[in-house]
Amino acid sequence: MAKLDARNSGTFKIGGDIEIYRLGFGAMRITGKGIWGPPEDRTEALRTLKRVPELGIDFVDTADSYGPDVSEQLIREALYPYDGILIATKAGFRRPGPGVWETDGNPKYLREQAIRSCHKLGIEQIGLWQLHRLDPKVPREAQFAAIKALLDDGIIKHAGLSEVLVADVKAASHVFPVATVQNRYNLVDRGSEDVLEYCEQHRIGFIPGIRLLRANSPNRARSSTELPRLMARRQARSRSPGCSSAAPRCFRSLARRR
Repeated sequence: MAKLDARNSGTFKIGGDIEIYRLGFGAMRITGKGIWGPPEDRTEALRTLKRVPELGIDFVDTADSYGPDVSEQLIREALYPYDGILIATKAGFRRPGPGVWETDGNPKYLREQAIRSCHKLGIEQIGLWQLHRLDPKVPREAQFAAIKALLDDGIIKHAGLSEVLVADVKAASHVFPVATVQNRYNLVDRGSEDVLEYCEQHRIGFIPGIRLLRANSPNRARSSTELPRLMARRQARSRSPGCSSAAPRCFRSLARRR
């Protein structure tokens, strides 16, 4: 049996300068049930994180809302000082209770959360920070301006977006360089195909969320007939020039070539 090694997946440069392997780790589910509170087995969560560098993985994706705060804190405990591992995080959700996710794109809140993530992770600058969701209650331009300020002030090095449309990526690109886009995307859910195409054309990293189908997914029943066709299509497409991608909720992969 071949040894699992993320270094066999090839590389991609986030923002053109942070080179990572295309296979990464998503750290949402190292928290408690419902992405709330600490994990039931804290020792096992830490053991899982410590396996990340052993498998050649140098990209970890998390968010301040995972727990909340729990994922970032466990990552620091297990992996600090990171030694070449890029820790990417996100903000834009409030978690007032279990199962509750409330968007908050207030510029002041986004800035505060980015600074808090720096403290929780024990770093001076976040290598990749993403807006977790666009907040419909706040003008899109104000949220983009807040991200530009984070970049200008050196709080974050590169910025990305999550669960957006092509129009959102285009609008954001007029305000700051969009390094990555993280959207729901897997073998049978191709709703973000146009976003992926746009990212490929503009060399923006694409992070496929929920890359592995859940057991209770409504798409699971039809996957047995569609997967061979979709995998063949994906293999053929991967031979053409493109951008990248980088990992799902539990596990993501940078699946495209540069």
